[in-house]
Amino acid sequence: MRKFLLAALMVLGATAASAQKFVMVDMEYILKALPAYERANEQLNQVSKKWQAEVEALNAEAQNLYKEYRNQAVFLSDEQKAKKEEEIVAKEKQASELKRQYFGPDGELFKKRESLMTPIQDEIYNAVKDICEQRGISLVLDRASDAGIIFASPKVDISNDVLQKLGFGVN
Repeated sequence: MRKFLLAALMVLGATAASAQKFVMVDMEYILKALPAYERANEQLNQVSKKWQAEVEALNAEAQNLYKEYRNQAVFLSDEQKAKKEEEIVAKEKQASELKRQYFGPDGELFKKRESLMTPIQDEIYNAVKDICEQRGISLVLDRASDAGIIFASPKVDISNDVLQKLGFGVN
């Protein structure tokens, strides 16, 4: 009787497990197909280059101040040396602070990326959610993340369906 109960539980468990549907999407593939994503990336690249140039300009100013200081050090009094050194340190600190402000963990680039990408990600999420609700899908994995996925059949990849739901034809 015990073996029968154990076997029945295993069959029920297998039936319940097979009732769940799992699919995959390739977020990298989807994002690359969206013009809005490409435009957002281009904006981020332009802003990043502009800000990087500002930081590099301040660093160059600090280096020039240091070179001038080294060239003039023998002619300067101790008081003048101290003033020049403070000026150099202040310029280096200014460059460092600007770099942190733009590129730090909570910097302007992070905020800009978030403001540009969140609407795109939300749109994709809603498309995936709609498809999953229509098809009774329980779990969606991202193929692009390589999170322990060793093999996935192309039959369970709904990336093209997501693109169609977003209004983009598949090549």
